[in-house]
Amino acid sequence: MFSRKNRGNTFHGILLIALFSCSAFYIAEIPFMKSLSFSPLIVGIVLGMLYANSLRNHLPETWVPGIKFCTKQLLRTGIVLYGFRLTLTQVADVGVPAVLIDAIVIAVTIFGGIWLGRCLRLDRDTTLMTSVGSAICGAAAVLGAEPVVKCESHKTAIAVSTVVIFGTISMFLYPVMYRLGLLDGLGNMGVAIYTGSTLHEVAHVAGAGNAMDPTDALGIAGPATITKMIRVMMLAPVLVLMSFALAGRRIAGPDGKPVKSKITVPWFAFGFIGIICLNSLLQYLCGVETVKEIPLNSTIEYIDTFLLTMAMTALGTETSLDKFKQAGAKPFVLAFLLYVWLVGGGYLLTRYLVPVLM
Repeated sequence: MFSRKNRGNTFHGILLIALFSCSAFYIAEIPFMKSLSFSPLIVGIVLGMLYANSLRNHLPETWVPGIKFCTKQLLRTGIVLYGFRLTLTQVADVGVPAVLIDAIVIAVTIFGGIWLGRCLRLDRDTTLMTSVGSAICGAAAVLGAEPVVKCESHKTAIAVSTVVIFGTISMFLYPVMYRLGLLDGLGNMGVAIYTGSTLHEVAHVAGAGNAMDPTDALGIAGPATITKMIRVMMLAPVLVLMSFALAGRRIAGPDGKPVKSKITVPWFAFGFIGIICLNSLLQYLCGVETVKEIPLNSTIEYIDTFLLTMAMTALGTETSLDKFKQAGAKPFVLAFLLYVWLVGGGYLLTRYLVPVLM
Protein backbone atom coordinates (compact mmCIF):
# COMPACT_ATOMS: atom_id res chain seq x y z
CA MET A 1 0.00 0.00 0.00
CA PHE A 2 2.79 2.43 0.93
CA SER A 3 5.40 0.97 -1.41
CA ARG A 4 7.47 3.38 -3.47
CA LYS A 5 5.30 2.63 -6.51
CA ASN A 6 1.90 3.13 -4.85
CA ARG A 7 2.74 5.66 -2.15
CA GLY A 8 1.65 8.73 -4.09
CA ASN A 9 -1.72 7.30 -5.14
CA THR A 10 -2.39 6.03 -1.62
CA PHE A 11 -1.78 9.49 -0.19
CA HIS A 12 -4.11 10.94 -2.83
CA GLY A 13 -6.91 8.70 -1.53
CA ILE A 14 -6.17 9.65 2.09
CA LEU A 15 -6.05 13.35 1.19
CA LEU A 16 -9.42 13.10 -0.56
CA ILE A 17 -11.01 11.64 2.58
CA ALA A 18 -9.26 14.23 4.76
CA LEU A 19 -10.72 17.07 2.67
CA PHE A 20 -14.20 15.59 2.97
CA SER A 21 -13.68 15.28 6.73
CA CYS A 22 -12.67 18.94 7.00
CA SER A 23 -15.93 19.80 5.23
CA ALA A 24 -17.82 17.56 7.67
CA PHE A 25 -16.34 19.45 10.63
CA TYR A 26 -17.34 22.77 9.11
CA ILE A 27 -20.90 21.63 8.32
CA ALA A 28 -21.32 20.13 11.81
CA GLU A 29 -20.65 23.59 13.29
CA ILE A 30 -23.60 25.14 11.45
CA PRO A 31 -26.18 26.11 14.13
CA PHE A 32 -28.94 23.98 12.59
CA MET A 33 -26.71 20.90 12.57
CA LYS A 34 -25.57 21.60 16.14
CA SER A 35 -29.22 21.87 17.23
CA LEU A 36 -29.73 18.34 15.90
CA SER A 37 -26.53 17.16 17.65
CA PHE A 38 -25.23 15.81 14.34
CA SER A 39 -21.57 15.06 14.98
CA PRO A 40 -18.90 15.31 12.25
CA LEU A 41 -18.95 11.49 12.08
CA ILE A 42 -22.55 11.51 10.89
CA VAL A 43 -22.03 14.40 8.50
CA GLY A 44 -18.93 12.64 7.15
CA ILE A 45 -20.71 9.43 6.21
CA VAL A 46 -23.48 11.44 4.52
CA LEU A 47 -20.90 13.36 2.47
CA GLY A 48 -19.18 10.11 1.57
CA MET A 49 -22.45 8.56 0.45
CA LEU A 50 -23.31 11.63 -1.63
CA TYR A 51 -19.94 11.29 -3.33
CA ALA A 52 -20.41 7.54 -3.83
CA ASN A 53 -23.66 8.14 -5.69
CA SER A 54 -22.43 11.01 -7.86
CA LEU A 55 -18.71 11.32 -8.69
CA ARG A 56 -17.41 7.99 -7.34
CA ASN A 57 -17.04 6.46 -10.81
CA HIS A 58 -14.57 9.20 -11.73
CA LEU A 59 -12.23 8.31 -8.87
CA PRO A 60 -9.00 6.67 -10.06
CA GLU A 61 -8.90 3.07 -8.88
CA THR A 62 -5.31 3.61 -7.80
CA TRP A 63 -6.62 5.88 -5.01
CA VAL A 64 -8.78 3.13 -3.48
CA PRO A 65 -5.99 1.73 -1.21
CA GLY A 66 -5.85 5.13 0.52
CA ILE A 67 -9.58 4.93 1.20
CA LYS A 68 -9.21 1.38 2.51
CA PHE A 69 -6.44 2.60 4.82
CA CYS A 70 -8.91 5.08 6.34
CA THR A 71 -11.57 2.40 6.89
CA LYS A 72 -9.17 0.05 8.68
CA GLN A 73 -5.96 1.45 10.16
CA LEU A 74 -7.25 4.94 10.94
CA LEU A 75 -10.46 3.44 12.29
CA ARG A 76 -8.64 1.25 14.81
CA THR A 77 -6.41 4.14 15.87
CA GLY A 78 -9.53 6.26 16.42
CA ILE A 79 -11.16 3.59 18.58
CA VAL A 80 -8.04 3.33 20.77
CA LEU A 81 -7.81 7.10 21.22
CA TYR A 82 -11.51 7.16 22.13
CA GLY A 83 -10.40 5.87 25.53
CA PHE A 84 -9.04 9.33 26.39
CA ARG A 85 -12.65 10.43 26.91
CA LEU A 86 -13.15 8.00 29.80
CA THR A 87 -11.80 7.19 33.25
CA LEU A 88 -12.40 4.34 35.67
CA THR A 89 -13.71 6.76 38.28
CA GLN A 90 -16.70 7.50 36.04
CA VAL A 91 -17.94 3.99 36.73
CA ALA A 92 -17.88 4.59 40.48
CA ASP A 93 -19.71 7.91 40.14
CA VAL A 94 -23.00 6.33 39.11
CA GLY A 95 -22.54 3.05 40.93
CA VAL A 96 -23.89 -0.45 40.48
CA PRO A 97 -27.34 0.38 39.00
CA ALA A 98 -25.91 1.99 35.86
CA VAL A 99 -23.34 -0.78 35.33
CA LEU A 100 -25.90 -3.56 35.77
CA ILE A 101 -28.58 -1.96 33.60
CA ASP A 102 -26.02 -1.16 30.89
CA ALA A 103 -24.89 -4.80 30.90
CA ILE A 104 -28.45 -6.12 30.68
CA VAL A 105 -29.36 -3.70 27.89
CA ILE A 106 -26.27 -4.69 25.88
CA ALA A 107 -26.77 -8.43 26.33
CA VAL A 108 -30.50 -8.43 25.54
CA THR A 109 -30.08 -6.09 22.56
CA ILE A 110 -27.32 -8.15 20.95
CA PHE A 111 -28.81 -11.60 21.54
CA GLY A 112 -32.34 -10.35 20.87
CA GLY A 113 -31.12 -8.71 17.68
CA ILE A 114 -29.51 -11.95 16.50
CA TRP A 115 -32.77 -13.81 17.14
CA LEU A 116 -34.86 -11.16 15.38
CA GLY A 117 -32.43 -11.17 12.45
CA ARG A 118 -32.99 -14.88 12.01
CA CYS A 119 -36.74 -14.40 12.15
CA LEU A 120 -36.47 -11.69 9.48
CA ARG A 121 -34.06 -13.86 7.44
CA LEU A 122 -31.56 -11.04 7.43
CA ASP A 123 -27.91 -11.83 6.71
CA ARG A 124 -25.77 -12.45 9.78
CA ASP A 125 -23.28 -9.63 9.27
CA THR A 126 -25.88 -6.87 8.92
CA THR A 127 -27.79 -8.31 11.87
CA LEU A 128 -24.74 -8.35 14.12
CA MET A 129 -23.52 -4.89 13.13
CA THR A 130 -26.96 -3.34 13.65
CA SER A 131 -27.40 -5.09 17.00
CA VAL A 132 -23.98 -4.01 18.30
CA GLY A 133 -24.58 -0.42 17.18
CA SER A 134 -27.96 -0.31 18.93
CA ALA A 135 -26.60 -2.01 22.05
CA ILE A 136 -23.49 0.03 22.79
CA CYS A 137 -22.63 3.36 21.23
CA GLY A 138 -24.11 3.73 17.79
CA ALA A 139 -21.74 4.53 14.94
CA ALA A 140 -18.58 4.14 17.06
CA ALA A 141 -19.60 0.59 18.05
CA VAL A 142 -20.38 -0.32 14.44
CA LEU A 143 -16.97 0.98 13.40
CA GLY A 144 -15.31 -0.97 16.22
CA ALA A 145 -17.10 -4.19 15.26
CA GLU A 146 -16.29 -3.91 11.54
CA PRO A 147 -12.71 -5.29 11.77
CA VAL A 148 -13.98 -8.23 13.87
CA VAL A 149 -17.03 -9.10 11.77
CA LYS A 150 -15.14 -8.44 8.49
CA CYS A 151 -18.28 -7.50 6.63
CA GLU A 152 -18.66 -5.54 3.41
CA SER A 153 -18.44 -1.75 3.66
CA HIS A 154 -22.02 -1.11 2.57
CA LYS A 155 -23.32 -3.32 5.39
CA THR A 156 -21.38 -1.21 7.87
CA ALA A 157 -22.91 1.94 6.37
CA ILE A 158 -26.41 0.45 6.55
CA ALA A 159 -25.94 -0.38 10.23
CA VAL A 160 -24.65 3.13 10.92
CA SER A 161 -27.64 4.65 9.12
CA THR A 162 -30.17 2.70 11.15
CA VAL A 163 -28.69 3.56 14.54
CA VAL A 164 -28.33 7.22 13.57
CA ILE A 165 -31.97 7.47 12.48
CA PHE A 166 -33.46 5.95 15.62
CA GLY A 167 -30.93 7.55 17.94
CA THR A 168 -31.86 10.97 16.55
CA ILE A 169 -35.55 10.25 17.07
CA SER A 170 -34.86 9.37 20.71
CA MET A 171 -32.89 12.56 21.25
CA PHE A 172 -36.11 14.51 20.60
CA LEU A 173 -38.53 11.94 22.05
CA TYR A 174 -37.00 11.63 25.54
CA PRO A 175 -37.22 15.36 26.43
CA VAL A 176 -40.85 15.36 25.24
CA MET A 177 -41.61 12.33 27.42
CA TYR A 178 -39.91 14.07 30.34
CA ARG A 179 -41.89 17.29 29.86
CA LEU A 180 -45.15 15.35 29.62
CA GLY A 181 -44.42 13.62 32.95
CA LEU A 182 -44.13 10.15 31.41
CA LEU A 183 -40.79 9.63 33.16
CA ASP A 184 -41.81 10.93 36.60
CA GLY A 185 -41.89 7.42 38.02
CA LEU A 186 -38.14 7.04 37.48
CA GLY A 187 -36.86 9.96 39.55
CA ASN A 188 -33.99 12.15 38.39
CA MET A 189 -31.27 9.52 38.74
CA GLY A 190 -33.54 6.98 37.06
CA VAL A 191 -34.12 9.33 34.13
CA ALA A 192 -30.35 9.81 33.81
CA ILE A 193 -29.64 6.06 33.83
CA TYR A 194 -32.54 5.39 31.44
CA THR A 195 -31.28 8.01 29.01
CA GLY A 196 -27.65 6.90 29.14
CA SER A 197 -28.40 3.18 28.88
CA THR A 198 -30.81 3.31 25.94
CA LEU A 199 -29.87 6.14 23.56
CA HIS A 200 -27.56 5.19 20.72
CA GLU A 201 -24.87 7.89 20.37
CA VAL A 202 -22.93 9.84 23.01
CA ALA A 203 -24.05 12.98 21.18
CA HIS A 204 -27.69 11.88 21.45
CA VAL A 205 -27.35 11.36 25.21
CA ALA A 206 -25.70 14.74 25.63
CA GLY A 207 -28.40 16.42 23.55
CA ALA A 208 -31.31 14.78 25.36
CA GLY A 209 -29.72 15.27 28.79
CA ASN A 210 -29.12 18.96 28.20
CA ALA A 211 -32.66 19.41 26.90
CA MET A 212 -34.09 17.93 30.11
CA ASP A 213 -31.56 19.47 32.50
CA PRO A 214 -29.63 22.34 30.87
CA THR A 215 -27.59 23.27 33.96
CA ASP A 216 -27.32 19.76 35.44
CA ALA A 217 -29.00 21.14 38.55
CA LEU A 218 -31.29 18.11 38.69
CA GLY A 219 -28.48 15.59 38.32
CA ILE A 220 -29.71 14.26 34.98
CA ALA A 221 -27.38 15.51 32.24
CA GLY A 222 -24.08 14.55 33.92
CA PRO A 223 -25.02 11.06 35.20
CA ALA A 224 -26.72 10.30 31.86
CA THR A 225 -23.46 10.96 30.01
CA ILE A 226 -21.46 8.91 32.53
CA THR A 227 -23.91 6.01 32.18
CA LYS A 228 -23.47 6.22 28.44
CA MET A 229 -19.70 6.23 28.75
CA ILE A 230 -19.86 3.05 30.82
CA ARG A 231 -21.65 1.45 27.86
CA VAL A 232 -18.83 2.68 25.64
CA MET A 233 -16.29 1.03 27.95
CA MET A 234 -18.13 -2.27 27.51
CA LEU A 235 -17.34 -2.17 23.79
CA ALA A 236 -13.91 -3.73 24.36
CA PRO A 237 -15.01 -6.94 26.13
CA VAL A 238 -17.91 -7.32 23.68
CA LEU A 239 -15.49 -7.18 20.73
CA VAL A 240 -13.23 -9.78 22.33
CA LEU A 241 -16.17 -12.14 22.91
CA MET A 242 -17.37 -11.56 19.35
CA SER A 243 -13.96 -12.46 17.94
CA PHE A 244 -14.09 -15.85 19.66
CA ALA A 245 -17.76 -16.42 18.77
CA LEU A 246 -17.12 -15.75 15.07
CA ALA A 247 -14.00 -17.93 14.85
CA GLY A 248 -14.48 -20.98 12.65
CA ARG A 249 -17.37 -19.68 10.57
CA ARG A 250 -17.20 -20.00 6.81
CA ILE A 251 -16.24 -16.88 4.85
CA ALA A 252 -15.30 -16.33 1.22
CA GLY A 253 -11.59 -16.83 0.59
CA PRO A 254 -9.38 -15.00 -1.93
CA ASP A 255 -10.37 -17.48 -4.67
CA GLY A 256 -14.08 -17.21 -3.82
CA LYS A 257 -14.20 -20.60 -2.10
CA PRO A 258 -15.46 -20.75 1.51
CA VAL A 259 -12.77 -21.08 4.16
CA LYS A 260 -12.83 -21.13 7.94
CA SER A 261 -12.17 -17.78 9.55
CA LYS A 262 -9.50 -17.59 12.23
CA ILE A 263 -9.83 -15.95 15.61
CA THR A 264 -9.33 -12.24 15.12
CA VAL A 265 -8.02 -10.79 18.34
CA PRO A 266 -9.08 -7.13 18.37
CA TRP A 267 -5.87 -5.76 19.84
CA PHE A 268 -7.21 -2.26 19.42
CA ALA A 269 -9.88 -3.15 22.00
CA PHE A 270 -7.16 -3.87 24.55
CA GLY A 271 -5.54 -0.60 23.55
CA PHE A 272 -8.87 1.09 24.21
CA ILE A 273 -8.97 -0.33 27.77
CA GLY A 274 -5.30 0.50 28.30
CA ILE A 275 -5.86 4.13 27.33
CA ILE A 276 -8.78 4.36 29.78
CA CYS A 277 -6.49 3.12 32.57
CA LEU A 278 -3.78 5.56 31.48
CA ASN A 279 -6.29 8.40 31.42
CA SER A 280 -7.40 7.49 34.94
CA LEU A 281 -3.78 7.62 36.11
CA LEU A 282 -3.23 10.98 34.40
CA GLN A 283 -6.33 12.39 36.05
CA TYR A 284 -5.01 11.30 39.43
CA LEU A 285 -1.49 12.65 38.82
CA CYS A 286 -2.80 15.97 37.51
CA GLY A 287 -5.24 16.30 40.42
CA VAL A 288 -8.14 17.39 38.19
CA GLU A 289 -11.84 16.59 38.51
CA THR A 290 -12.71 15.90 34.87
CA VAL A 291 -10.93 14.45 31.85
CA LYS A 292 -11.35 17.78 30.06
CA GLU A 293 -8.87 19.33 32.50
CA ILE A 294 -6.09 16.84 31.75
CA PRO A 295 -3.37 18.58 29.68
CA LEU A 296 -3.72 17.97 25.93
CA ASN A 297 -6.90 15.93 26.44
CA SER A 298 -9.03 18.28 24.34
CA THR A 299 -6.46 18.19 21.54
CA ILE A 300 -6.33 14.40 21.55
CA GLU A 301 -10.14 14.22 21.55
CA TYR A 302 -10.25 16.58 18.55
CA ILE A 303 -7.70 14.49 16.65
CA ASP A 304 -9.59 11.32 17.54
CA THR A 305 -12.88 12.75 16.29
CA PHE A 306 -11.17 13.72 13.03
CA LEU A 307 -9.75 10.20 12.57
CA LEU A 308 -13.16 8.62 13.22
CA THR A 309 -14.75 11.12 10.82
CA MET A 310 -12.26 10.08 8.14
CA ALA A 311 -13.17 6.43 8.74
CA MET A 312 -16.90 7.18 8.51
CA THR A 313 -16.42 9.27 5.36
CA ALA A 314 -14.37 6.51 3.73
CA LEU A 315 -17.11 4.00 4.53
CA GLY A 316 -19.63 6.35 2.96
CA THR A 317 -17.65 6.51 -0.30
CA GLU A 318 -18.01 2.74 -0.57
CA THR A 319 -21.79 2.87 -0.23
CA SER A 320 -24.15 3.37 -3.14
CA LEU A 321 -27.96 3.46 -3.20
CA ASP A 322 -27.97 0.24 -5.18
CA LYS A 323 -26.49 -1.56 -2.19
CA PHE A 324 -29.20 -0.11 0.07
CA LYS A 325 -31.83 -1.36 -2.37
CA GLN A 326 -30.26 -4.81 -2.29
CA ALA A 327 -30.44 -4.80 1.52
CA GLY A 328 -34.13 -3.89 1.42
CA ALA A 329 -36.24 -2.83 4.39
CA LYS A 330 -35.23 -5.65 6.73
CA PRO A 331 -32.26 -3.88 8.39
CA PHE A 332 -34.50 -0.93 9.24
CA VAL A 333 -37.22 -3.24 10.56
CA LEU A 334 -34.63 -4.90 12.80
CA ALA A 335 -33.35 -1.53 14.02
CA PHE A 336 -36.93 -0.40 14.72
CA LEU A 337 -37.73 -3.50 16.78
CA LEU A 338 -34.53 -3.04 18.78
CA TYR A 339 -35.46 0.60 19.24
CA VAL A 340 -38.86 -0.39 20.66
CA TRP A 341 -37.07 -2.68 23.12
CA LEU A 342 -34.64 0.06 24.16
CA VAL A 343 -37.40 2.60 24.80
CA GLY A 344 -39.92 0.23 26.42
CA GLY A 345 -37.72 -2.46 27.94
CA GLY A 346 -35.16 0.07 29.13
CA TYR A 347 -37.87 2.00 30.93
CA LEU A 348 -39.14 -1.11 32.75
CA LEU A 349 -35.60 -2.15 33.72
CA THR A 350 -34.86 1.28 35.14
CA ARG A 351 -38.23 1.57 36.85
CA TYR A 352 -37.94 -1.65 38.79
CA LEU A 353 -34.20 -2.25 39.21
CA VAL A 354 -32.85 1.19 40.19
CA PRO A 355 -34.91 1.46 43.44
CA VAL A 356 -33.69 -1.99 44.45
CA LEU A 357 -30.03 -1.32 43.65
CA MET A 358 -29.69 2.24 44.95
